[in-house]
Amino acid sequence: MNDNIFAGKTIAFIGAGNMAEAIIGGMISQNLVTPRQIVGYDVSAARLAYMQEVYDIDIEDDLMEACMSAGVVILAIKPQVFPTIDFPFTFSVQQLVVSIMAGTTIEQIEQVTGGTAIARSMPNTPAQIGEGMTVWTTTATVSDLQKTQAQTIFGAMGQELYVSAEKYLDMATAMNGSGPAYVFLMMEAMVDAGVQIGLARSAAEQLVMQTFKGSVAYANQSDLSLNALRNAVTSPGGTTAAALYAMQKAGLPTAIADGVHAAHKRAIELGQ
Repeated sequence: MNDNIFAGKTIAFIGAGNMAEAIIGGMISQNLVTPRQIVGYDVSAARLAYMQEVYDIDIEDDLMEACMSAGVVILAIKPQVFPTIDFPFTFSVQQLVVSIMAGTTIEQIEQVTGGTAIARSMPNTPAQIGEGMTVWTTTATVSDLQKTQAQTIFGAMGQELYVSAEKYLDMATAMNGSGPAYVFLMMEAMVDAGVQIGLARSAAEQLVMQTFKGSVAYANQSDLSLNALRNAVTSPGGTTAAALYAMQKAGLPTAIADGVHAAHKRAIELGQ
């Protein structure tokens, strides 16, 4: 257990949904904290009872009691609900406020909580199985210890990347935040195409799932660029060359780029 980072600290989760569970499960399984260091707050008594039963954490039905003694407060609630919460106190600079809420800016978090030591992040759904990608940044008042605590929390969900300015989180929203949906769409299209050429759907799904999984693993272990890896599969005049020509002619690379730009633009709009 990393006693130097979380020793004597209570971590309060405001919201006990799937993403909160991903962090809690990851931190406990990695021995970063004990269940007794975690307190959960949620408007759903059933959800709190589930979290207590599965992870043996403390639960609290009073917002002030959940937060007052916590060294770290993690905001894991829906962005549209957050402005309606009336925090009955002002967070101190010694309390690290961690947000995993999409589209909620640091300024908005400061206005609602009164806190200034804030770490804002953009995780994605694979975090729920410990394979997430989280991009995050902090306010200037966050101490070195608090920054290390935030990094450890985000690392419990998978990989993490610190960025120097909040504007990069809108870019991250368009990449890793929305990214799984792009991948699922491409996988779905490939499965449908496999069925159209005569494969059973179950076979097509198995082929596509393993092809994506294996390709990512291969790329991670290779020193080659993505372009070089693609070229290594593409023999002159072969089947792959024919497929790539058809996809490029149909505008697939441009469609993907347009989608990312649209997501980025929308992320900026939501933050305003």
